[in-house]
Amino acid sequence: MAEVNGQEKTEQPTSKRRRDAKRDGNVFQSREVATVVVLFGVFCMMRVLIPFLYRTVRDCMVYFFSQVGEEDPLSASIQIFAYEVAALLKCALPLLLTAAVLGIISHGVQTRFNVTFKPLRPKFSKLNPIKGIKKLFGLKKIVDLVKNLIKITLLIVLLYNLLKGDLEVVARMIHMEILVSAATMLQLVFDLVLRVSLAFTIIAFFDFLYQRWDYEKNLKMTKQEVKDEYKMTEGNPEIKGRIRKIQRQMALSRMMQKVPEADVVVRNPTHFAVAIKYDPDKNGAPVVLAKGQDMVALRIIRVAEENGVFLVENRPLARALYESCDLDREIPAEFYGAVAEILVYFYKATKREDMFR
Repeated sequence: MAEVNGQEKTEQPTSKRRRDAKRDGNVFQSREVATVVVLFGVFCMMRVLIPFLYRTVRDCMVYFFSQVGEEDPLSASIQIFAYEVAALLKCALPLLLTAAVLGIISHGVQTRFNVTFKPLRPKFSKLNPIKGIKKLFGLKKIVDLVKNLIKITLLIVLLYNLLKGDLEVVARMIHMEILVSAATMLQLVFDLVLRVSLAFTIIAFFDFLYQRWDYEKNLKMTKQEVKDEYKMTEGNPEIKGRIRKIQRQMALSRMMQKVPEADVVVRNPTHFAVAIKYDPDKNGAPVVLAKGQDMVALRIIRVAEENGVFLVENRPLARALYESCDLDREIPAEFYGAVAEILVYFYKATKREDMFR
């Protein structure tokens, strides 16, 4: 298991880790898959272009020999060179374009066409010779060496089997016409390429699985890295806790400032407390100014007593109002009757009968 600062990478990579790796150009891909696709595609294109390539080479040779004996050898040489370059481009460009397109597609499909120029930036850490020596003996280099040895061995075995099976055909080419001999040789080459492509496809499949495993292993994180990333994205839990505590204290302070404005506080008797105010000019029903449980309830009761707010003990009503009502909102309709009785009693006790006229 890979280690960072003495800690094992045991945690699965987070989505942020994957996004950062993608942005840095660290994406999963298998070069062997791209090699097989390009190799097979280029030789298929070459097989299709054989008549065109033959005509181009033939016309080039005809033109070359037609210039023999020209009076101006310098001009003839320039013309021959220009013709040869044009013929070379005509033959090579289709194959080069095929290789380029297939290479882009094969890499793009694996990397989901992730485009970034960050890997092109110079990194002076790569100049460290110690790290370079370590990479030479790393697992990745060993796997690459094994792959190359397997590919070379397969090429030798396939070439040997091909020559062994078609040795008689190759020997008879001496007595064949040039076109027939060339066609036979091309067929043998294409058979070899097909077998090599099939063999390399098997290697590419296992390399794909290995590269996938190695990529996921390198993306794994230590427990400390997960904690650090969480702090960066979500904020330090301790700081967030302190912020929430301050916010609760500020909200409690604002609520306590409204208690003196209440008409009545319904209590239970110390576990729950709800401060209610009714202003018929502003609201259609009584409004909850403050509510609290346990210590907050005791504080509401103390503030109410200090400011002469009317206190009523009604255990079921206090609990029900606490659980059902929101701050600075009118009480639900099902509590109108019970609260109205308390307010009537309060108004009579304070001789405010004018509220009901």
